[in-house]
Amino acid sequence: MVHLDAGQSNDGVLAVTAVLAERYGAGVIGIAACEPVQIGYPEGDFSGALAVTERQVVDDELKTVAAEFHACPTIRGRVLDWRSIPTLEPVSHFVALEARCADLLITGAATGSLNSTRHADTGELVLNAGRPVLIVPRHATTAAFATVMVAWSDTRECRRAIVDALPLLMDADRVVLAGVGSDLPGIRARIEDVRDWLSRHSVDADVIVAHALAGDAATLVRIADENAVDLVVAGAYGHHRLAEWAFGGVTRSLLMGSDRCALLSH
Repeated sequence: MVHLDAGQSNDGVLAVTAVLAERYGAGVIGIAACEPVQIGYPEGDFSGALAVTERQVVDDELKTVAAEFHACPTIRGRVLDWRSIPTLEPVSHFVALEARCADLLITGAATGSLNSTRHADTGELVLNAGRPVLIVPRHATTAAFATVMVAWSDTRECRRAIVDALPLLMDADRVVLAGVGSDLPGIRARIEDVRDWLSRHSVDADVIVAHALAGDAATLVRIADENAVDLVVAGAYGHHRLAEWAFGGVTRSLLMGSDRCALLSH
């Protein structure tokens, strides 16, 4: 399932979706939602004319994004369904509920300029979808995922994420298991257990552990940069705000302004 933002181009998300659908022989379900702007006067009375105008804007934007989805030549033969709706609830609620029929949910990375009435809040989506979520930078054009890094933390969410990512890890040219902290021997011992588990699934992985001299987030980002990582796999956990996710902000740092995709599971 690929979530598209109404009111803007979705070229990058569609390009990544097309590559993955072709690689794994998958069908594609497109989805979009718009939350109408609540228009009213200071006294609390809503203007009927403005409400009608806003509903027309919503309908037009949903039609436009549906046309963009169906016009994408690289997924046209794999389309299973298109789902869209004007919703008074947050967009993330609708998308997360509909994810029940998909193995993987793909969405664009959040930026400060995105309209929250058109874009699903990334944190809410990951925490509520019950499916792995692949987050795609706006400029992305491919899903080669030649080098994949698992940002390892010995948590339920991270264990879930590495299982969800197994097909991608099996296809990668190189897999890196990265751990940061102060107890390097303990971290390495736990990650080597994970490396041995991956080897039983025919995945060879390199282990990298490092002191978090500038914080966990900065250290993991440095490891990703030094190893030319183009996909990060991580467990998402914590509060229902992206800025408050654990790793001490690692998830946010790996996503915001990044050139790489991220696969998150909760």
